[in-house]
Amino acid sequence: MTLAEILASLFPEGHDVAVTEGLVAGDGPFRGGRLAVIGVDGNTALGVEGACRLAGCVLDVVRRGGGTPILVVVDSDSQRMSRRDELLGLNEYLAHLAKCLLLADRSGHPTVGLVYGHTAAGAFIATALATRALAGLPGANPSVMDLPSVARVTKLPLDRLEAMAKDTPVFAPGLDNMVRTGAVHAVLDPAQPLGPQVAALIDGLPAADTRDALGAERGGRPVAQAIAAEVARGARLG
Repeated sequence: MTLAEILASLFPEGHDVAVTEGLVAGDGPFRGGRLAVIGVDGNTALGVEGACRLAGCVLDVVRRGGGTPILVVVDSDSQRMSRRDELLGLNEYLAHLAKCLLLADRSGHPTVGLVYGHTAAGAFIATALATRALAGLPGANPSVMDLPSVARVTKLPLDRLEAMAKDTPVFAPGLDNMVRTGAVHAVLDPAQPLGPQVAALIDGLPAADTRDALGAERGGRPVAQAIAAEVARGARLG
């Protein structure tokens, strides 16, 4: 789905969401109130200015109060790979955006992510993965790091990594692998109205981060359950 199709499905009565230089911001009617929408569209790389602008939008929602939920829509490149952005401290700006989303959620504004295109690396972590629950649409292609980049960092051959990715979804890219690891909570049905599906996600938001448990249940994080059990055992003994 395109962003325009997503917004039309979410807000059949119209909305006030606009895209400026690849950054998404605005809101629309939702369950008798409003649903705030922020994000990145058009495979845009997220740089210093973009991260700061999106963080400001999130803080505006928090200042207004009222428990307005926030939907973070994402079709991005990775963070902007420029010398200027790195020298200005892009990592801090991305961290600031992520912390603003965490602040919003803890201040009573439920946060839900929706990946509908590509997204990777810092841009993925600071937007979609910083929400309390993340959904995807068929055709989305999220990754924390693509395999060629993993090969450069680990010095392992690309063909070996591709073989490993077939059985080890923890670091493998793609929507299916993100679902198996628990990073993506649910895949939405584009043939049905998205508003009720997002509402159901908000109603079912867990009180705590359950991604490790989801990953263990879905077979994508086989060690997570053992680690969780060991941590719980240590807590009881302590």
